[in-house]
Amino acid sequence: MKSKPKNPIIEEILSILAGIGEMIPEPFETPYAYIRRTGHLSRKRYYDAAYRLKKRGLVEISNKKNERFIKLTAEGQLAFLLSKAKIKEPQTWDGKWRIVMFDIPESAHEKRDQIRYLLKKMGFKKLQASVFVSPHPLNYSAVDFLKRSKLIGYIRILRVEQIDDDSELKKIFKVKWFKNL
Repeated sequence: MKSKPKNPIIEEILSILAGIGEMIPEPFETPYAYIRRTGHLSRKRYYDAAYRLKKRGLVEISNKKNERFIKLTAEGQLAFLLSKAKIKEPQTWDGKWRIVMFDIPESAHEKRDQIRYLLKKMGFKKLQASVFVSPHPLNYSAVDFLKRSKLIGYIRILRVEQIDDDSELKKIFKVKWFKNL
């Protein structure tokens, strides 16, 4: 799977198709319906973006009864989930570290790259090889991505109260913890 789309048009199309996919069994929309609904995108820009998405395997374009339909593929759904997995930092730190460890064989290096990308996007920092840490938990979108992509089976997520000499981590994450007395 490729990384998150860099083009805002591509991300918007993925977002809309993913939203449609949650409302009806098969996510599809004619290009003309999309253009009418959004109203701010030219046909050429839409078709160029749709073609790039098709080339990357994120959407399927099909013809049915003289109309073209665009459908989000499973890979496209995962790309959308990954693009929405953003860190939402709580106001105060609860004093617990989140540690994500994974062990993936060399034959599945693409899965390892996906996990690393997700963790870095979520604000995790590398502690050791295949071990990442953050003061903030993974959000729902990130966990959903891990489940749907079947990466969850390769990782362990720990919530720990102490790490020996975490002063450097506290500086990196700029966190302070005040105990409730």
